[in-house]
Amino acid sequence: MILEYHNFELLNQLKMKNRRTFLKQTGLVSLATLLPINSLFAGDLKTNELAGNENSVSKWADGSRLVVSISMQFEAGGQPVNSESPFPQNMQKGFVDLPGETWYQYGYKEGIPRMLDNWDKFGIKVTSHMVGSAVLKNPALAKEIVERGHEAAAHGMNWSTQYSMDYETEKKFIKDGADAIKKVTGFDPVGYNANWLRRGPNTLEILQELGFKYHIDDLSRDEPFLIKVKEKDFAVVPYTIRCNDIVLIEGKNFSADQFARQVIMEFDQLYKESENKRRQMSISFHDRIGGTPQMVAAATEIITYIQKHKGVSFRRKDEIAKMAYNDKSILRE
Repeated sequence: MILEYHNFELLNQLKMKNRRTFLKQTGLVSLATLLPINSLFAGDLKTNELAGNENSVSKWADGSRLVVSISMQFEAGGQPVNSESPFPQNMQKGFVDLPGETWYQYGYKEGIPRMLDNWDKFGIKVTSHMVGSAVLKNPALAKEIVERGHEAAAHGMNWSTQYSMDYETEKKFIKDGADAIKKVTGFDPVGYNANWLRRGPNTLEILQELGFKYHIDDLSRDEPFLIKVKEKDFAVVPYTIRCNDIVLIEGKNFSADQFARQVIMEFDQLYKESENKRRQMSISFHDRIGGTPQMVAAATEIITYIQKHKGVSFRRKDEIAKMAYNDKSILRE
């Protein structure tokens, strides 16, 4: 048994040595430059120079080895009365869950401001999926998100279930939410996220009709791809429930440490795969959950770890969609 253990340890050391060599030989320089808002979907994405890695293989048009995209959900303030919260769901009819309301208020009073400062600290830009009614309730915060260089994507007018809506009702629901974002922030949303990803049979046709360029309500791949909607290309930038705070922290009661560990494990595997194929990693934070002190600390640990790896770039989802449209080798379904 001692000999077997010794051999096992030697094998592990060899694997680690090989992995370090692999990273040195195939890693790409980290990319942090992001496009101005008004340049997206208006021309070709510029290819960044990759110093000292002329022979490296990349499946991303911008030269990245792996692209990471962070979502910051701006939902608090738009929730219906007595929405689900950490408190027991036993409110009597006719009464308002006042402490539950404060749990949501934390999202726009503390959560998003704290996350915004953290993104600035690391020099990364994210996609904020904004509920229209939440934007109208806290317009200054919505405007600040865009002014700090982040993407504003649509997330419906409110928390209503949209998959059961008829065509015209759903079209108005989506448009009203997007119009609220445009009115408050000046940003014209091109991306969409349905409540709990549950779009309906008409959603994609409506999005295309309204001028949207992509949606994220898809978990089927770890890379972006194009589909046909009414015989025209439409981009899919996959979302995540594996690296998602509302699923892991609220749904499965993970600790912040467990969340960070799971996300880092996901990154390690995708980074290995990205040697030979296009890989995208998504991470999702919700205002009242991801903006808590311990979760921002977890995000700090995750981003610090990721940024130590060469060839990784953080990109907004509108940028990823843009690359998908311009890349002739992009996966099509």
